[in-house]
Amino acid sequence: MTTIAVEVGPAQNLATLVGRVLMSLIFIWGGYVKLVDGTGTQAYLAGLGVPLPEIAWIVTVAVELVGGLTLLLGFQARLAGLILAAWSVATALVAHTNFADPDMQIHFMKNVAMAGGFLYVAAFGAGAYAVERAFRTQRG
Repeated sequence: MTTIAVEVGPAQNLATLVGRVLMSLIFIWGGYVKLVDGTGTQAYLAGLGVPLPEIAWIVTVAVELVGGLTLLLGFQARLAGLILAAWSVATALVAHTNFADPDMQIHFMKNVAMAGGFLYVAAFGAGAYAVERAFRTQRG
């Protein structure tokens, strides 16, 4: 397998940071809202037919809030990208499959598009402006 080195400049580094921040916001916000409204979130999950809504709520908050924060900070970003990509597809399939409703169609496709963006993060990492890169530099 041949590896091609690509020069990454300041504009690409900044774009990677901004993209990561923007992608993380929906999960940080969503996880926070679900955390503070646990009862409402559990009722919503039960209404979708999700088994064990109390446990599903804990998993949801953990994935969205922790995953969003790790992506924002650029800590374990490749792993966070994989988890959030899978989560985006899973939530699309669980919560957004009423294709008779145009709003649900949009939400489904939004989740699919986000999964694609998260796969980019999983493939290429967090970029230059990331906590994990700062730790790597300090260790030598």
